[in-house]
Amino acid sequence: MVLAANVTVAQDWAKAKLEKSPRHGEWVDIKHGKRDVKSFITYPEVKDKATAVVVIHEIFGLSDWARGVTDELAEAGYIAIAPDLLSGMGPNGGGTDSFDADGVRKGISSLPPDQITADLDAVVKYVSKLPSCNGKVVVMGFCWGGGQTFRFATNNKEIKAALSFYGQIPTDESALEKIKCPVYGFYAENDARITATVPKGEEMMKKFGKTYEPVTYEGAGHGFMRAGEDPAGNAANKKAREDAWKRVKEILAKIQS
Repeated sequence: MVLAANVTVAQDWAKAKLEKSPRHGEWVDIKHGKRDVKSFITYPEVKDKATAVVVIHEIFGLSDWARGVTDELAEAGYIAIAPDLLSGMGPNGGGTDSFDADGVRKGISSLPPDQITADLDAVVKYVSKLPSCNGKVVVMGFCWGGGQTFRFATNNKEIKAALSFYGQIPTDESALEKIKCPVYGFYAENDARITATVPKGEEMMKKFGKTYEPVTYEGAGHGFMRAGEDPAGNAANKKAREDAWKRVKEILAKIQS
């Protein structure tokens, strides 16, 4: 799979890290209607039923890094599944790995919102009914996926929380009014394109009595979760990633209990 230069580098170390994982990860096909959504799921090594997390990938599609996020969540004790939302949308009916770098971005940007929602609904339903799942499902997304996470919370009443990382905040107040779960935001200080919209998001969510808790990480840039994991990443992104993961685990622990 050919991606942008900065992601290509990430793929090398992300893939190596994933291959060394002792946890069980596998590909599954989730069918709904005429769609077949290829997804990567990783299971935790635990004795009790676990909360599940649906991971929504970046604008780069279902990369090795995104699959690695499922592994890290499983390491923390949660079932984690990452759907390839480009499934069937590429050349010859392929998914993310059938596109080149520009094609991935264009393909994701052209995905119909209703299709995305239907795909995610199907994934939530699938993972919630697994024998090892306790029925609780959280959604967590990054960049483009962070925006989709927030938007999905306006459409699905079953999820227990939405964890949106540096994604677009919905501006349709009638949609925000439908949100039933708490939304937790993770933002970068040096990312005004996104972070400057947070105060308006807080205002709108407060208006409807919704729980929205944004945190902005000092000195971090857009994409700090991936950039902070990169061995060549800067100190601010690394600290932001570390602090954000700590927060994620605290949020998930409260839902799991």
